[in-house]
Amino acid sequence: MTKYTKYPPPGGEYRSLSIYLDEETLRSMSEEFNWKASQPYTGEAAVLLPPTPLLKNYVDSLSPYLDGRSTMNKALTMLKVKEAILILLETNPALKDALFDFSEPGKIDLEAYMNEHYKFNVHLDRFAYLTGRSLATFKRDFEKIFHTSPNRWLQQRRLREAHYLIREKGKKASDVYLEVGFEDLSHFSFAFKKNFGVAPSMLSSM
Repeated sequence: MTKYTKYPPPGGEYRSLSIYLDEETLRSMSEEFNWKASQPYTGEAAVLLPPTPLLKNYVDSLSPYLDGRSTMNKALTMLKVKEAILILLETNPALKDALFDFSEPGKIDLEAYMNEHYKFNVHLDRFAYLTGRSLATFKRDFEKIFHTSPNRWLQQRRLREAHYLIREKGKKASDVYLEVGFEDLSHFSFAFKKNFGVAPSMLSSM
């Protein structure tokens, strides 16, 4: 999990764009172009792409959709995702070993992994994959270890961490809810008050 802060230039604004490279599209391109990983990827976990004209033109082509006034249909979205993959490979060919490696990871220590990565805001099927399990096996192993469901444990663990950050570190709810793995501030505040009997905003002033 990575956390970073972006500051806009004076008088400017910060705008972000996220492109999700889904496995179905990657598998489709793997079959279409016969692209396969030749070895396990050993490069950097985070890759900084150079601002090439190819990449700049691609981002510029998406600018009409950034203001929310234009919508991209499913077919066009798929084409833009494929274009992003092609640009990635053109910019850094070594990424082929990362993008087209569909092997399953080995089964790892579930308890240690979850205690270290509980802030990772992904669906349970992704946690299952990352720990080398099917979703059904993940849930079964999880309840055997933690004696509760994954969803309930994740919420409780994230709330305890948020309570510590607000009470002991003096942080605000608006600063911690994303940090501990919640997506929505209002849902976080509701769950926090239900669990601790006090709103997170009130706890920070106590």
